[in-house]
Amino acid sequence: MLKQSLNFKLLQKLSPQQIQLMKMIQLPTQEFEQRLKQELEENPALESGNDNDDDEYNEAEDEYDETGNENIDTDDINIDEYLSDDEIPNYKTQANNYSADDEDKHIPYASGTSFTQHLTTQINTYSLTEEEEIITDFLVGSIDDSGYIRRDLVDILDDLAFTQNIFTTEEELERLLKLVQQLDPAGVGARNLKECLLIQLKRKKEKPSRTLAINILEQSFDHFVKKHYDKLLQKFHVSEDELKEGIQQIEKLNPKPGGSFVGSNKIAEQIVPDFTVRIIEGELELTLNSRNAPELHISNEYNNLLKGYKDTTDKSKSQKEAVQFIKQKLDAAKWFIDAIKQRQQTLFLNMNAIIQHQKEYFLTGDERKLKPMILKDIADVINMDVSTVSRVANSKYVSTPYGTKLIKVFFSESMKNDQGEDVSTREIKNILETVINEEEKKKPLTDDKLAIILKEKGYPIARRTIAKYREQLDIPVARLRKEM
Repeated sequence: MLKQSLNFKLLQKLSPQQIQLMKMIQLPTQEFEQRLKQELEENPALESGNDNDDDEYNEAEDEYDETGNENIDTDDINIDEYLSDDEIPNYKTQANNYSADDEDKHIPYASGTSFTQHLTTQINTYSLTEEEEIITDFLVGSIDDSGYIRRDLVDILDDLAFTQNIFTTEEELERLLKLVQQLDPAGVGARNLKECLLIQLKRKKEKPSRTLAINILEQSFDHFVKKHYDKLLQKFHVSEDELKEGIQQIEKLNPKPGGSFVGSNKIAEQIVPDFTVRIIEGELELTLNSRNAPELHISNEYNNLLKGYKDTTDKSKSQKEAVQFIKQKLDAAKWFIDAIKQRQQTLFLNMNAIIQHQKEYFLTGDERKLKPMILKDIADVINMDVSTVSRVANSKYVSTPYGTKLIKVFFSESMKNDQGEDVSTREIKNILETVINEEEKKKPLTDDKLAIILKEKGYPIARRTIAKYREQLDIPVARLRKEM
Protein backbone atom coordinates (compact mmCIF):
# COMPACT_ATOMS: atom_id res chain seq x y z
CA MET A 1 0.00 0.00 0.00
CA LEU A 2 1.30 3.43 -0.90
CA LYS A 3 1.76 5.80 1.98
CA GLN A 4 1.62 9.52 1.50
CA SER A 5 3.20 11.99 3.87
CA LEU A 6 3.96 15.69 3.96
CA ASN A 7 7.45 16.83 4.91
CA PHE A 8 8.70 20.35 5.48
CA LYS A 9 12.31 21.24 4.67
CA LEU A 10 14.16 24.50 5.07
CA LEU A 11 16.65 24.92 2.22
CA GLN A 12 19.01 27.74 1.45
CA LYS A 13 19.93 28.14 -2.20
CA LEU A 14 22.05 30.67 -4.02
CA SER A 15 20.39 32.52 -6.86
CA PRO A 16 22.04 32.38 -10.31
CA GLN A 17 23.12 36.00 -9.83
CA GLN A 18 24.82 35.19 -6.53
CA ILE A 19 26.64 32.25 -8.07
CA GLN A 20 27.88 34.39 -10.95
CA LEU A 21 28.96 37.09 -8.51
CA MET A 22 31.05 34.56 -6.56
CA LYS A 23 32.70 33.50 -9.80
CA MET A 24 33.41 37.12 -10.72
CA ILE A 25 35.02 37.77 -7.33
CA GLN A 26 37.35 34.84 -7.89
CA LEU A 27 38.53 36.07 -11.31
CA PRO A 28 41.94 37.80 -11.44
CA THR A 29 42.21 41.01 -13.42
CA GLN A 30 43.06 39.54 -16.82
CA GLU A 31 40.29 36.94 -16.72
CA PHE A 32 37.89 39.56 -15.43
CA GLU A 33 38.70 41.70 -18.46
CA GLN A 34 37.76 38.78 -20.71
CA ARG A 35 34.50 38.38 -18.80
CA LEU A 36 33.72 42.07 -19.43
CA LYS A 37 34.38 41.70 -23.14
CA GLN A 38 32.13 38.64 -23.30
CA GLU A 39 29.27 40.45 -21.58
CA LEU A 40 29.61 43.46 -23.87
CA GLU A 41 29.43 41.18 -26.91
CA GLU A 42 26.42 39.24 -25.65
CA ASN A 43 24.32 42.08 -24.24
CA PRO A 44 23.56 44.94 -26.68
CA ALA A 45 21.98 46.95 -23.85
CA LEU A 46 25.41 47.30 -22.24
CA GLU A 47 27.96 49.75 -23.61
CA SER A 48 31.45 50.77 -22.62
CA GLY A 49 33.18 54.14 -22.71
CA ASN A 50 32.07 57.61 -21.67
CA ASP A 51 28.44 58.45 -22.37
CA ASN A 52 28.71 62.03 -23.64
CA ASP A 53 25.12 62.37 -24.82
CA ASP A 54 23.83 65.62 -23.30
CA ASP A 55 20.21 64.77 -24.01
CA GLU A 56 18.32 63.80 -20.93
CA TYR A 57 16.83 60.36 -20.74
CA ASN A 58 13.11 60.45 -21.40
CA GLU A 59 10.80 58.62 -19.11
CA ALA A 60 9.29 55.63 -20.87
CA GLU A 61 6.98 53.72 -18.62
CA ASP A 62 5.24 51.41 -21.00
CA GLU A 63 2.59 48.89 -20.30
CA TYR A 64 2.85 45.36 -21.60
CA ASP A 65 0.54 42.41 -21.00
CA GLU A 66 2.36 39.07 -21.39
CA THR A 67 -0.92 37.45 -22.34
CA GLY A 68 -0.94 39.42 -25.61
CA ASN A 69 -3.71 41.89 -24.69
CA GLU A 70 -3.50 45.55 -25.61
CA ASN A 71 -3.49 46.51 -21.92
CA ILE A 72 -0.01 47.41 -20.67
CA ASP A 73 1.17 47.01 -17.08
CA THR A 74 2.89 50.19 -15.97
CA ASP A 75 4.96 48.26 -13.39
CA ASP A 76 6.36 45.90 -16.00
CA ILE A 77 8.86 48.32 -17.50
CA ASN A 78 10.23 51.27 -15.58
CA ILE A 79 13.20 52.88 -17.25
CA ASP A 80 13.98 54.87 -14.11
CA GLU A 81 15.17 51.61 -12.58
CA TYR A 82 17.82 51.29 -15.26
CA LEU A 83 18.67 54.71 -16.62
CA SER A 84 19.67 58.05 -15.17
CA ASP A 85 20.80 61.20 -16.92
CA ASP A 86 23.71 61.96 -14.62
CA GLU A 87 24.33 58.87 -12.56
CA ILE A 88 27.87 57.49 -12.67
CA PRO A 89 28.41 53.88 -11.50
CA ASN A 90 30.03 53.96 -8.08
CA TYR A 91 32.63 51.40 -9.09
CA LYS A 92 34.09 53.98 -11.50
CA THR A 93 34.49 56.78 -8.96
CA GLN A 94 37.84 55.40 -7.84
CA ALA A 95 40.97 56.81 -9.48
CA ASN A 96 42.25 55.09 -12.58
CA ASN A 97 46.03 55.32 -12.90
CA TYR A 98 45.99 54.65 -16.64
CA SER A 99 44.88 56.97 -19.39
CA ALA A 100 43.31 56.09 -22.71
CA ASP A 101 46.52 56.95 -24.58
CA ASP A 102 48.73 54.65 -22.54
CA GLU A 103 50.71 52.03 -24.40
CA ASP A 104 48.76 49.20 -26.01
CA LYS A 105 47.93 46.41 -23.58
CA HIS A 106 47.81 43.78 -26.31
CA ILE A 107 51.36 42.62 -26.95
CA PRO A 108 51.87 40.59 -30.15
CA TYR A 109 53.87 37.41 -29.91
CA ALA A 110 55.67 35.56 -32.70
CA SER A 111 54.28 32.08 -33.24
CA GLY A 112 57.74 30.55 -33.66
CA THR A 113 58.48 26.93 -34.54
CA SER A 114 57.22 24.07 -32.43
CA PHE A 115 59.62 21.58 -30.86
CA THR A 116 58.35 18.77 -33.08
CA GLN A 117 58.74 20.89 -36.21
CA HIS A 118 62.29 21.77 -35.14
CA LEU A 119 63.17 18.06 -34.92
CA THR A 120 61.33 17.11 -38.12
CA THR A 121 63.25 19.74 -40.08
CA GLN A 122 66.51 18.13 -38.99
CA ILE A 123 65.27 14.64 -39.90
CA ASN A 124 64.51 15.85 -43.43
CA THR A 125 68.21 16.48 -44.01
CA TYR A 126 68.93 12.74 -43.80
CA SER A 127 68.65 10.39 -46.77
CA LEU A 128 65.98 7.89 -45.70
CA THR A 129 63.60 5.51 -47.41
CA GLU A 130 59.89 6.24 -47.33
CA GLU A 131 59.34 3.67 -44.58
CA GLU A 132 62.25 5.02 -42.52
CA GLU A 133 60.85 8.54 -42.78
CA ILE A 134 57.48 7.37 -41.44
CA ILE A 135 59.14 5.56 -38.53
CA THR A 136 61.42 8.46 -37.59
CA ASP A 137 58.52 10.91 -37.82
CA PHE A 138 56.57 8.60 -35.51
CA LEU A 139 59.49 8.54 -33.05
CA VAL A 140 59.79 12.32 -33.15
CA GLY A 141 56.05 12.58 -32.53
CA SER A 142 56.48 10.38 -29.44
CA ILE A 143 58.94 12.82 -27.84
CA ASP A 144 57.41 14.86 -25.01
CA ASP A 145 58.10 18.50 -24.15
CA SER A 146 61.04 17.53 -21.93
CA GLY A 147 62.72 15.74 -24.84
CA TYR A 148 62.09 12.15 -23.70
CA ILE A 149 60.43 9.12 -25.25
CA ARG A 150 58.54 7.67 -22.29
CA ARG A 151 57.18 4.59 -24.07
CA ASP A 152 58.70 1.15 -24.58
CA LEU A 153 59.87 0.33 -28.09
CA VAL A 154 57.58 -2.71 -28.10
CA ASP A 155 54.56 -0.44 -27.66
CA ILE A 156 55.78 1.82 -30.46
CA LEU A 157 56.16 -1.25 -32.71
CA ASP A 158 52.55 -2.18 -32.07
CA ASP A 159 51.35 1.36 -32.79
CA LEU A 160 53.28 1.44 -36.05
CA ALA A 161 51.65 -1.81 -37.12
CA PHE A 162 48.11 -0.76 -36.20
CA THR A 163 48.15 2.92 -37.23
CA GLN A 164 50.71 3.06 -40.06
CA ASN A 165 50.54 -0.54 -41.32
CA ILE A 166 54.32 -0.77 -40.97
CA PHE A 167 55.87 -3.95 -39.63
CA THR A 168 59.47 -3.67 -38.52
CA THR A 169 61.81 -5.21 -35.97
CA GLU A 170 62.87 -3.92 -32.59
CA GLU A 171 66.48 -3.83 -33.81
CA GLU A 172 65.53 -1.62 -36.76
CA LEU A 173 63.53 0.65 -34.47
CA GLU A 174 66.51 0.89 -32.12
CA ARG A 175 68.77 1.85 -35.03
CA LEU A 176 66.44 4.64 -36.14
CA LEU A 177 66.08 5.81 -32.55
CA LYS A 178 69.86 6.25 -32.38
CA LEU A 179 69.50 8.45 -35.47
CA VAL A 180 66.86 10.56 -33.73
CA GLN A 181 69.13 10.87 -30.70
CA GLN A 182 71.73 12.59 -32.91
CA LEU A 183 69.39 15.56 -33.34
CA ASP A 184 69.71 18.86 -31.49
CA PRO A 185 69.31 19.73 -28.68
CA ALA A 186 71.69 17.08 -27.39
CA GLY A 187 69.99 14.41 -25.31
CA VAL A 188 66.68 14.50 -27.17
CA GLY A 189 64.98 11.14 -27.77
CA ALA A 190 66.39 9.54 -24.60
CA ARG A 191 64.24 7.02 -22.76
CA ASN A 192 65.48 7.89 -19.27
CA LEU A 193 67.70 10.36 -17.44
CA LYS A 194 70.76 8.14 -17.55
CA GLU A 195 70.59 7.76 -21.33
CA CYS A 196 69.91 11.49 -21.75
CA LEU A 197 73.04 12.47 -19.80
CA LEU A 198 75.20 9.91 -21.58
CA ILE A 199 74.12 11.17 -25.00
CA GLN A 200 75.19 14.68 -24.05
CA LEU A 201 78.49 13.57 -22.52
CA LYS A 202 79.50 11.55 -25.57
CA ARG A 203 79.19 14.66 -27.72
CA LYS A 204 81.72 16.56 -25.60
CA LYS A 205 85.43 16.71 -26.28
CA GLU A 206 87.57 13.89 -24.99
CA LYS A 207 89.25 14.55 -21.62
CA PRO A 208 89.79 12.61 -18.37
CA SER A 209 86.93 14.24 -16.47
CA ARG A 210 84.53 13.42 -19.34
CA THR A 211 85.66 9.78 -19.38
CA LEU A 212 85.21 9.54 -15.62
CA ALA A 213 81.75 11.10 -15.86
CA ILE A 214 80.71 8.53 -18.49
CA ASN A 215 82.00 5.66 -16.33
CA ILE A 216 80.13 7.00 -13.30
CA LEU A 217 76.84 7.10 -15.19
CA GLU A 218 77.32 3.73 -16.89
CA GLN A 219 78.65 1.79 -13.89
CA SER A 220 77.48 3.60 -10.74
CA PHE A 221 74.44 5.68 -11.64
CA ASP A 222 72.61 4.81 -8.39
CA HIS A 223 75.59 5.84 -6.25
CA PHE A 224 75.79 9.14 -8.15
CA VAL A 225 72.05 9.88 -7.72
CA LYS A 226 72.22 9.12 -4.00
CA LYS A 227 75.48 11.11 -3.67
CA HIS A 228 77.43 8.25 -2.19
CA TYR A 229 80.73 9.94 -2.99
CA ASP A 230 82.81 7.68 -0.74
CA LYS A 231 81.73 4.62 -2.70
CA LEU A 232 82.53 6.37 -5.98
CA LEU A 233 86.04 7.22 -4.72
CA GLN A 234 86.64 3.59 -3.79
CA LYS A 235 85.25 2.17 -7.03
CA PHE A 236 87.13 4.36 -9.51
CA HIS A 237 90.32 4.88 -7.46
CA VAL A 238 90.47 8.61 -8.09
CA SER A 239 91.24 11.57 -5.89
CA GLU A 240 88.56 13.80 -4.44
CA ASP A 241 89.48 16.62 -6.84
CA GLU A 242 89.24 14.28 -9.85
CA LEU A 243 85.85 13.01 -8.71
CA LYS A 244 84.70 16.58 -8.21
CA GLU A 245 85.69 17.45 -11.80
CA GLY A 246 83.84 14.40 -13.13
CA ILE A 247 80.68 15.26 -11.20
CA GLN A 248 80.88 18.86 -12.39
CA GLN A 249 80.84 17.55 -15.97
CA ILE A 250 77.53 15.81 -15.21
CA GLU A 251 76.04 18.74 -13.32
CA LYS A 252 76.55 21.02 -16.33
CA LEU A 253 74.30 18.80 -18.49
CA ASN A 254 70.65 19.54 -19.21
CA PRO A 255 68.30 16.91 -17.69
CA LYS A 256 65.42 18.25 -19.81
CA PRO A 257 66.85 19.00 -23.26
CA GLY A 258 63.47 19.87 -24.73
CA GLY A 259 62.50 22.19 -21.91
CA SER A 260 64.54 25.20 -23.01
CA PHE A 261 63.30 25.03 -26.60
CA VAL A 262 59.63 24.50 -25.70
CA GLY A 263 59.74 27.16 -23.00
CA SER A 264 61.10 29.76 -25.42
CA ASN A 265 58.04 29.31 -27.66
CA LYS A 266 55.48 29.63 -24.91
CA ILE A 267 53.86 32.98 -24.25
CA ALA A 268 55.01 34.22 -20.89
CA GLU A 269 52.18 34.67 -18.46
CA GLN A 270 51.93 38.29 -17.44
CA ILE A 271 50.77 38.92 -13.90
CA VAL A 272 48.59 41.99 -13.55
CA PRO A 273 48.32 42.99 -9.88
CA ASP A 274 44.77 43.53 -8.66
CA PHE A 275 45.86 45.94 -5.91
CA THR A 276 48.63 48.42 -5.32
CA VAL A 277 49.97 49.30 -1.88
CA ARG A 278 52.08 52.44 -1.51
CA ILE A 279 53.67 54.12 1.47
CA ILE A 280 52.70 57.82 1.55
CA GLU A 281 54.24 59.83 4.41
CA GLY A 282 54.49 56.77 6.60
CA GLU A 283 50.94 55.59 5.93
CA LEU A 284 49.70 52.81 3.69
CA GLU A 285 47.62 53.70 0.65
CA LEU A 286 45.60 50.96 -1.03
CA THR A 287 44.27 51.31 -4.57
CA LEU A 288 42.30 48.85 -6.65
CA ASN A 289 43.50 48.27 -10.18
CA SER A 290 40.75 49.45 -12.51
CA ARG A 291 42.79 49.47 -15.71
CA ASN A 292 40.86 46.57 -17.21
CA ALA A 293 37.42 47.77 -16.08
CA PRO A 294 35.90 49.99 -18.79
CA GLU A 295 33.21 52.53 -18.00
CA LEU A 296 29.88 50.81 -18.47
CA HIS A 297 26.44 52.30 -19.00
CA ILE A 298 23.06 51.34 -20.36
CA SER A 299 22.62 51.87 -24.09
CA ASN A 300 20.64 55.06 -24.80
CA GLU A 301 19.24 53.42 -27.92
CA TYR A 302 17.24 51.03 -25.78
CA ASN A 303 15.56 53.96 -24.10
CA ASN A 304 14.63 55.31 -27.53
CA LEU A 305 13.23 51.91 -28.52
CA LEU A 306 10.96 51.89 -25.47
CA LYS A 307 9.92 55.48 -26.10
CA GLY A 308 9.06 54.57 -29.69
CA TYR A 309 6.94 51.67 -28.49
CA LYS A 310 5.09 53.97 -26.11
CA ASP A 311 4.30 56.48 -28.87
CA THR A 312 3.06 53.79 -31.24
CA THR A 313 -0.73 53.44 -31.29
CA ASP A 314 -0.84 50.16 -33.20
CA LYS A 315 1.18 47.69 -31.10
CA SER A 316 1.79 44.39 -32.84
CA LYS A 317 2.66 41.09 -31.22
CA SER A 318 6.24 41.26 -32.57
CA GLN A 319 6.67 44.71 -30.98
CA LYS A 320 5.50 43.36 -27.63
CA GLU A 321 8.00 40.49 -27.90
CA ALA A 322 10.74 42.98 -28.70
CA VAL A 323 9.84 45.01 -25.59
CA GLN A 324 10.07 41.87 -23.47
CA PHE A 325 13.52 41.16 -24.97
CA ILE A 326 14.61 44.72 -24.23
CA LYS A 327 13.51 44.43 -20.63
CA GLN A 328 15.49 41.21 -20.15
CA LYS A 329 18.62 42.82 -21.56
CA LEU A 330 18.16 45.89 -19.36
CA ASP A 331 17.78 43.67 -16.30
CA ALA A 332 20.96 41.79 -17.22
CA ALA A 333 22.91 45.00 -17.90
CA LYS A 334 21.80 46.61 -14.64
CA TRP A 335 22.72 43.48 -12.68
CA PHE A 336 26.14 43.28 -14.34
CA ILE A 337 27.01 46.88 -13.46
CA ASP A 338 25.84 46.31 -9.87
CA ALA A 339 27.88 43.08 -9.74
CA ILE A 340 31.05 44.93 -10.80
CA LYS A 341 30.44 47.48 -8.07
CA GLN A 342 29.90 44.74 -5.47
CA ARG A 343 32.94 42.80 -6.72
CA GLN A 344 35.28 45.73 -6.34
CA GLN A 345 33.85 46.68 -2.95
CA THR A 346 34.41 43.11 -1.77
CA LEU A 347 37.98 43.04 -3.06
CA PHE A 348 38.79 46.38 -1.48
CA LEU A 349 37.34 45.42 1.92
CA ASN A 350 39.29 42.15 1.95
CA MET A 351 42.62 43.65 0.95
CA ASN A 352 42.25 46.61 3.28
CA ALA A 353 41.67 44.27 6.23
CA ILE A 354 44.73 42.23 5.21
CA ILE A 355 47.11 45.21 5.01
CA GLN A 356 45.83 46.51 8.35
CA HIS A 357 46.50 43.11 9.94
CA GLN A 358 49.96 42.93 8.35
CA LYS A 359 50.71 46.66 8.64
CA GLU A 360 54.22 46.18 10.07
CA TYR A 361 55.23 44.02 7.11
CA PHE A 362 53.87 46.40 4.47
CA LEU A 363 55.68 49.33 6.12
CA THR A 364 59.04 47.54 6.45
CA GLY A 365 59.08 44.65 3.97
CA ASP A 366 60.58 42.45 6.70
CA GLU A 367 58.93 39.02 6.45
CA ARG A 368 59.74 38.43 10.11
CA LYS A 369 57.08 41.06 10.81
CA LEU A 370 54.35 38.90 9.24
CA LYS A 371 51.79 38.01 11.87
CA PRO A 372 49.90 34.72 12.03
CA MET A 373 46.73 35.18 10.00
CA ILE A 374 44.08 32.74 8.84
CA LEU A 375 41.06 33.26 6.59
CA LYS A 376 38.70 33.44 9.55
CA ASP A 377 40.61 36.40 11.02
CA ILE A 378 39.81 38.51 7.95
CA ALA A 379 36.29 37.11 7.57
CA ASP A 380 35.46 38.19 11.15
CA VAL A 381 36.78 41.72 10.56
CA ILE A 382 34.81 42.38 7.35
CA ASN A 383 31.80 40.28 8.39
CA MET A 384 31.93 38.02 5.34
CA ASP A 385 32.07 34.29 4.81
CA VAL A 386 35.43 32.50 4.90
CA SER A 387 34.83 31.19 1.37
CA THR A 388 34.65 34.77 0.06
CA VAL A 389 38.00 35.64 1.64
CA SER A 390 39.46 32.45 0.17
CA ARG A 391 38.30 33.42 -3.33
CA VAL A 392 40.07 36.76 -3.02
CA ALA A 393 43.27 35.37 -1.50
CA ASN A 394 43.86 32.43 -3.83
CA SER A 395 43.79 34.23 -7.15
CA LYS A 396 44.77 37.87 -6.60
CA TYR A 397 48.08 39.70 -6.61
CA VAL A 398 49.14 42.90 -4.90
CA SER A 399 51.91 45.25 -6.01
CA THR A 400 53.98 46.37 -3.03
CA PRO A 401 57.20 48.39 -2.69
CA TYR A 402 58.89 44.99 -2.24
CA GLY A 403 57.55 43.28 -5.35
CA THR A 404 54.32 41.74 -6.60
CA LYS A 405 52.98 39.14 -4.18
CA LEU A 406 50.23 36.54 -4.26
CA ILE A 407 47.85 37.50 -1.50
CA LYS A 408 47.60 34.03 -0.02
CA VAL A 409 51.30 34.15 1.01
CA PHE A 410 50.32 36.58 3.77
CA PHE A 411 48.23 33.86 5.43
CA SER A 412 49.89 31.42 7.78
CA GLU A 413 49.19 29.40 10.90
CA SER A 414 50.64 30.38 14.24
CA MET A 415 53.07 28.62 16.54
CA LYS A 416 54.38 29.43 20.00
CA ASN A 417 58.00 30.43 20.50
CA ASP A 418 59.94 29.79 23.69
CA GLN A 419 58.50 33.00 25.18
CA GLY A 420 54.91 31.90 24.58
CA GLU A 421 54.34 34.43 21.78
CA ASP A 422 52.45 33.59 18.61
CA VAL A 423 54.73 33.63 15.57
CA SER A 424 53.94 32.98 11.94
CA THR A 425 54.95 29.64 10.45
CA ARG A 426 56.21 31.64 7.47
CA GLU A 427 58.73 33.35 9.73
CA ILE A 428 59.91 29.94 10.92
CA LYS A 429 60.24 28.67 7.35
CA ASN A 430 62.37 31.68 6.43
CA ILE A 431 64.70 31.02 9.36
CA LEU A 432 64.86 27.33 8.44
CA GLU A 433 65.72 28.18 4.84
CA THR A 434 68.44 30.59 5.99
CA VAL A 435 70.01 27.96 8.26
CA ILE A 436 70.08 25.40 5.42
CA ASN A 437 71.60 27.92 2.98
CA GLU A 438 74.41 28.65 5.46
CA GLU A 439 75.17 25.01 6.30
CA GLU A 440 78.44 23.30 5.33
CA LYS A 441 77.57 21.55 2.07
CA LYS A 442 80.07 18.74 2.65
CA LYS A 443 78.21 17.87 5.85
CA PRO A 444 74.61 19.08 5.48
CA LEU A 445 72.44 19.25 8.57
CA THR A 446 69.95 16.48 9.27
CA ASP A 447 66.39 17.25 10.36
CA ASP A 448 67.31 16.40 13.96
CA LYS A 449 70.18 18.90 13.94
CA LEU A 450 67.98 21.51 12.30
CA ALA A 451 65.40 21.05 15.06
CA ILE A 452 68.11 21.61 17.68
CA ILE A 453 69.34 24.80 15.95
CA LEU A 454 65.83 26.26 15.67
CA LYS A 455 65.19 25.42 19.32
CA GLU A 456 68.33 27.36 20.24
CA LYS A 457 66.94 30.29 18.23
CA GLY A 458 63.75 30.22 20.30
CA TYR A 459 61.51 28.01 18.13
CA PRO A 460 60.88 24.63 19.79
CA ILE A 461 59.80 22.55 16.79
CA ALA A 462 59.67 18.78 16.46
CA ARG A 463 61.77 16.96 13.85
CA ARG A 464 58.70 15.85 11.91
CA THR A 465 57.58 19.49 11.67
CA ILE A 466 61.02 20.41 10.33
CA ALA A 467 60.64 17.69 7.69
CA LYS A 468 57.19 19.01 6.72
CA TYR A 469 58.41 22.61 6.37
CA ARG A 470 61.47 21.46 4.41
CA GLU A 471 59.27 19.60 1.93
CA GLN A 472 56.99 22.64 1.57
CA LEU A 473 60.08 24.71 0.75
CA ASP A 474 61.10 22.06 -1.81
CA ILE A 475 64.39 21.39 -0.02
CA PRO A 476 65.73 17.80 -0.27
CA VAL A 477 66.98 15.70 2.64
CA ALA A 478 70.51 16.19 3.97
CA ARG A 479 71.99 13.33 1.90
CA LEU A 480 70.80 14.89 -1.35
CA ARG A 481 72.09 18.33 -0.37
CA LYS A 482 75.64 17.01 -0.03
CA GLU A 483 78.28 18.54 -2.30
CA MET A 484 81.92 17.76 -2.96
